[in-house]
Amino acid sequence: MKTYEYKGYDANGHVNKGLIEAMSVKDAREKLAVAGILAERVSQTGRHFRFPAETRAMVYHELSSLLGAGLPLVRSLDILIESPEMDCQHILLAGVRDRVKEGSSLADALADASDSLTACERAIIESAEKSATVESMLERLAKFLEEQQELHDRVQTALIYPSIVVAVGVCVAVLMLGLLVPRTHKLLVGTNVVLPGLTQFMMSLGSLILKWGWAAAAGIIGGVLYLKYKLKHDHGFCVRWDRALFKIPLWGKGYTILVNLRFSRTLAILLGGGVSLIEGIALAGRATGSPWISQLTEEGAEQLRHGNSLSNVIQKIEPLSASLAGWIRAGEASGGLERLLENASDRYQAYWNRFAGKSISFLEPVIILVIGGFVLLITVSVLLPIVSLTQIAM
Repeated sequence: MKTYEYKGYDANGHVNKGLIEAMSVKDAREKLAVAGILAERVSQTGRHFRFPAETRAMVYHELSSLLGAGLPLVRSLDILIESPEMDCQHILLAGVRDRVKEGSSLADALADASDSLTACERAIIESAEKSATVESMLERLAKFLEEQQELHDRVQTALIYPSIVVAVGVCVAVLMLGLLVPRTHKLLVGTNVVLPGLTQFMMSLGSLILKWGWAAAAGIIGGVLYLKYKLKHDHGFCVRWDRALFKIPLWGKGYTILVNLRFSRTLAILLGGGVSLIEGIALAGRATGSPWISQLTEEGAEQLRHGNSLSNVIQKIEPLSASLAGWIRAGEASGGLERLLENASDRYQAYWNRFAGKSISFLEPVIILVIGGFVLLITVSVLLPIVSLTQIAM
């Protein structure tokens, strides 16, 4: 039996959508006809769907609770499919249930149903299934995803206000240079007013924007699109670009804190889920979101395979070598590596919270002062010749 998604009409002509279990599409249509539904479309649920992190966390929480109550996996998935909270994901979950019924593991079924599942999640679930700790690891995995989503939201929130201020400031400056300054220039043509150097500079800049502004905007958009293409298709360029980001003042410090936080938290979860250290370091490197660190941790996995210690490997990875290697060294010596990694991730979380708060408090007034100062210069460059013209008229 497989699950099929259908759309059809009942005897009253009302649209009817839902899921039905049948042996084939023909069997599904026959069952729907018996139920009084004329099927317009019947399709199998084995398609790839978007599976957001917050929804995956909810699914893991619910599955952990249901499995903890003693229900088998298939029955737990049945309950999730019928749950109103999972209305948007019931088709995906039905596909997962079908694969589990056919003998697939939960990790494979989830990965087949959606490309959103990360390599780290799949490795954790696979290891949990092998070690019979699915219930506890799903709960930990859900909390981990929630923490990562919260961190992602904090980063986005922290960038919203500065981005708005910069965008508004640039628009105001362009409008003043492109409209106000040229009109002032036309007003002063034919007068005997000697233009101050600031006014002449602003007028030249305004003329330049009017003449080449669209070309510059097109060039910037083209450059951004080309950069995105290179980052997606050229791995070497992507690594070099990512490496350069760590050297940018302020940004590089925040980026370093983030990758240390993600690496330590992910590796702790992976080790707790039974993933081997060699596989775990590579997966944790990918979870940082940094192509450079991902490449370095892949090389580090080979060093671990040849007998090197984790602390020595981390010490050689520049963005991770500051204090994380010390935490790991202590964990290796005490036999509590997972616990020490959790403590390290908590410490980096606190670092990030302080850094984000201080950085935003510093950036906001700086951006406002810079943009406000530029607008003030434009205003002064317009007012100076007008004041001179008024004095001549008097």
